[in-house]
Amino acid sequence: MEKKIINKKTLQHLAELARIDLEKKKEEKMVKDLEEILEYFNKLKEINTEKVEPITGGLELADVFRNDDEGIKCEALRENLIKSFPEEENGFLKIPAVFE
Repeated sequence: MEKKIINKKTLQHLAELARIDLEKKKEEKMVKDLEEILEYFNKLKEINTEKVEPITGGLELADVFRNDDEGIKCEALRENLIKSFPEEENGFLKIPAVFE
């Protein structure tokens, strides 16, 4: 008989730690499902990963800051917007009060 990775006692202990109430009639199915999941991890351990480079992240990150010349364009647009707006105060666009 093959050794089980998880049993009802372990499942009940994990449920207690996670503060999950398990229905007795669903425990057997849960043990079976967890056993299959954990067995899959054992299969993954068998894969040869010697020549696989470790991954430190999921993506190639890029600089999110804009170039200075784009900043100049944005600043000019901002100034034009403020000038064309009906009211301005301390560099902010002023609108009528929404709440009294």
